[in-house]
Amino acid sequence: MFLVVGLVWLINSGWGFFGHRQINRHAIFLLPTEMMGFYKYHLEFIEESAVNPDKRRYAVKGEAARHYLDMDRYDGKFLPERWEEAMACYGEDSLDAHGVLPWNLSRTVGALRQAFLTKDPDRILRLSADLGHYVGDAHVPLHTTSNYDGQQTGQHGLHSFWESRLPELYFEKYDLLIGHAVYVPDLSSHIWKIIHRSNSMVDSVVHLEQRLFQVHGNYKYGFETRSGSTVKTVSADYARLYHEVLDGMVERQMRCSIKCVADLWYTAWVDAGQPNLDSLKEVGWSEQVLENRRKEFELWKNRNFLPRVHEDPE
Repeated sequence: MFLVVGLVWLINSGWGFFGHRQINRHAIFLLPTEMMGFYKYHLEFIEESAVNPDKRRYAVKGEAARHYLDMDRYDGKFLPERWEEAMACYGEDSLDAHGVLPWNLSRTVGALRQAFLTKDPDRILRLSADLGHYVGDAHVPLHTTSNYDGQQTGQHGLHSFWESRLPELYFEKYDLLIGHAVYVPDLSSHIWKIIHRSNSMVDSVVHLEQRLFQVHGNYKYGFETRSGSTVKTVSADYARLYHEVLDGMVERQMRCSIKCVADLWYTAWVDAGQPNLDSLKEVGWSEQVLENRRKEFELWKNRNFLPRVHEDPE
């Protein structure tokens, strides 16, 4: 059997392809009936397209910065919530260098609102899927720090361990009965509260794994067979111990992600005047739309841009 040398994770981006898809899928069932029919009709598209922003990081200049914000780079400095004010303080190049996730979230909600206003089903679906992805990223603590993969603390691979390995092992045990979508009156404040809350968990994510490794480091890795290949990965026993000391953190963040996605979809729809979506169910994809998707796929395969090392979707 072929042995893959080195550490290989199931998925290496965002919540992992599995996590992002599950977040988008479950968010649909929190929507009001006026929206749910349209979203359920296109459930497969919204679920599968949840990973498109990660693929675009290889094809679109500037896309990678939309997935994170290195809060520690601004330690002790004023960081404006409004994009125009942030630009005036730091300039676009500096902001891009440390990530623009919260501002990108606001822009994406605005674009989705406009898509609802113009009743453009293609844009509604694509932007809904994209928004779900970015919201998911905002709930991952390691998307808010320059130590995004534990590389500064000798914990390479921590990113995928927390956001991919643990959810894929324990997702079926998570309680995802969350409630229903609600309107968000102050979008910017809401988004920044999410960012700050995620960032407040970074120390726990890092230090708890460090302490665990000191005691159980000899048992951290094991081998599993996937798709006909044997791969080295974090052992199930070590993952169980880390999941336990995190005390429900991963489940809470996934629940919050799902709820927030539904809330922001709903908010964009309400702000657009609550248009009737029933007539938009049957989407006739234009040849231009299909051609654009083919081009995006080719660009992704070419991988003209190299994002952060922990993010490498297969």
